[in-house]
Amino acid sequence: MVEGKNSILNSYEILLGKEPVEIIKKKARAFEDKSILHVNATKFGGGVAEILQNMVALMEELNLDVKWKAFSAPDSFFQISKKMHNALQGNYKINFSTEEVNQFLEQAKEIYDQVHPEEDFVIIHDPQPCPVIKHAEKRKGKWIWRCHIDTSNPNPKAWDLIFPFLQKYDARIFTMKEFAKSELNKPIFYITPSINPFSEKNKEMDLDTAKNIVQKYVPLDLPIITQVSRFDPWKDPLGVVDAYNKVKEKIPIRLALIGSLASDDPEGVEWLEKVREYANDDKNIYILTNLDGVGDLEVNAFQRVSKIIVQKSLREGFGLTVTEALWKGTPVIGGDVGGIRLQIKDGESGYLVNSIDETAERILYLLKNPKIAENMGKKGREKVRNEFLLIRHFEKYLDLFKSISN
Repeated sequence: MVEGKNSILNSYEILLGKEPVEIIKKKARAFEDKSILHVNATKFGGGVAEILQNMVALMEELNLDVKWKAFSAPDSFFQISKKMHNALQGNYKINFSTEEVNQFLEQAKEIYDQVHPEEDFVIIHDPQPCPVIKHAEKRKGKWIWRCHIDTSNPNPKAWDLIFPFLQKYDARIFTMKEFAKSELNKPIFYITPSINPFSEKNKEMDLDTAKNIVQKYVPLDLPIITQVSRFDPWKDPLGVVDAYNKVKEKIPIRLALIGSLASDDPEGVEWLEKVREYANDDKNIYILTNLDGVGDLEVNAFQRVSKIIVQKSLREGFGLTVTEALWKGTPVIGGDVGGIRLQIKDGESGYLVNSIDETAERILYLLKNPKIAENMGKKGREKVRNEFLLIRHFEKYLDLFKSISN
């Protein structure tokens, strides 16, 4: 176990006190002789990769034998798996050809051969590698499927495709009860994602430093409203632009739309171009990506300098960017959907919205009432401290391991 002032656990002890750290150390000791494997589609871009990067580091510090493997696959597979993702989140217009179904299922054998899942606990993240379990009929370890998306109202064609594989897992994890359909085998666990408060994206940063970073990209002479998310129809970036257009008629503002382009998201570049076109050369709309040098440190700064963070999602398993902004004491206006409802208590730690007009109204209200915005930010930070930090997230994994080991 890493000791000293630079250890992750020491940092948590300073932040939260000794008791929660001692609890997780004790729980982890029970699994020091067990091996753990995480499997997902990419090690860069998006919330799953970010969570795993931080969680694996914490697990290693706790003397756990952990591996994280991302699989490779042809671009055509990721086109199909993105359709699967969108269908499971409720796009009923999507259909799958026989060829697409066959490729999706056949890729599972290739993924299985790549990752060699033989550990005591194998955690498969999201739909892309879900069917891998059919090639592990003689498995000795416990297999867990972790769903990171909103499956409360899935396209039946997509659900029927993955359902037989979900039933084979020893446990299933969803973010909230509404996402788990009643016909699923038990046990089912409900675990919210989390942020690492010490990462480059979330570490403490004074306001002057943050301003110096932000002004390299956006002038600071007007209030900045920011949405940080993938360029994806479910994040409704076009709706954010519409809300901005309504607000600017009454108060001069600037809008920043920040996102990263991930290797498992073929829609990202397409939607980035759609957003640029929709912005219509508005000089006060700034569309920024990791290709512009806007990485974790820059996102950290934008989330601190912005007057309001918007996450106007139409579907959302859990908006990590909501939690990130709340941790910085910045008020958040989020879509009244999915996991965002767990993060924002409407009117207390932010606002939940259901339309473009409502989004614009809430932005205007908070800009005109900075004291209320400040109080919301404080309450939001405390909620993250109590519920959505990585150490609490991983403690729930340890409880799950214990439960299915009996």
